[in-house]
Amino acid sequence: MKKIKTAIIGAAGYTGGELLRLLVYHPACELVYVHSNSQKGKKVTEVHPDLIGDTELVFTDKVETEGIEAVFLGLPHGETKGFLENHPFSPNTVIIDLSTDFRDESNGFVYGLPEVNKTKIKNAKKIANPGCFATGIQLALAPAIAKGWVKDTIQISGITGSTGAGKKLAETSHFSYRTGNMSVYKLFTHQHLKEIKQTFGQLNPVFKQDLLFVPYRGNFSRGIWITAYFPFEGDLDDAIKVYKDFYQDAPFTHVSDQDIDMKQAVNTNKCILHLQKENGQLVIYSAIDNLLKGASGQAVQNFNIAFGLEETTGLNLKSIAF
Repeated sequence: MKKIKTAIIGAAGYTGGELLRLLVYHPACELVYVHSNSQKGKKVTEVHPDLIGDTELVFTDKVETEGIEAVFLGLPHGETKGFLENHPFSPNTVIIDLSTDFRDESNGFVYGLPEVNKTKIKNAKKIANPGCFATGIQLALAPAIAKGWVKDTIQISGITGSTGAGKKLAETSHFSYRTGNMSVYKLFTHQHLKEIKQTFGQLNPVFKQDLLFVPYRGNFSRGIWITAYFPFEGDLDDAIKVYKDFYQDAPFTHVSDQDIDMKQAVNTNKCILHLQKENGQLVIYSAIDNLLKGASGQAVQNFNIAFGLEETTGLNLKSIAF
């Protein structure tokens, strides 16, 4: 298998570390360099010690563009645009950005939600990777939106692990704050709502309903659990069939007939869904790993699609179970 010359920009954080863990053993990837201004000169294994024995790469603050066929951008939100202006890559380089900067599909970027945009991703050179909450919510609701089932406000709650806040120290991601604790943040105003509404508008141009999203900080490291519901007059079995048909060609999104739990998805690139109908409401549960399907795993999935590889290449990961 031909090796694709690849770079990671901003590889010191949680998502950068996850990208490294996936790409050092990806059969079609040759990691040419990994970039970090803060960790330049250090071995990757000094910053990500779990990779000892897996790589001898050293962080660099130099950006090479020539000969790079794929680049993953793990820069802080708001910095990608300026970085690309200062470091123009070849028009043939596949750029996968994990920040919020181009999720509005500006500057020629395609929104990288494979379950909805696979055809566009296949031909894209610039891909904006979705946000973690956005992924869990969109996959929970996309079939219902496409079918026009939603006539009223959608109620959504979601809880995320502390890794969703990034590696930089903050009071609300501190062990002492998170342990044995829960809290709400960005009530009804979370930044991922913009990209969610964009996708829903593409699936159903007449969709204008409100999304009332309550995000919670969880007292665990990784994973996202979404609960979404809306009034529904149809039959549950019919709804389940619609969902299974919608995702029949999606290798990582699964509709379970049994109750689910978050650990089924943690450490995998899966989104696992379960539907119930109670009190006239269709209730959808969605579980993902915020660092994998919600970030780096989905970025590698987009890499695979853009280069014509099997979508699951390098992503056949097993959940931790216990």
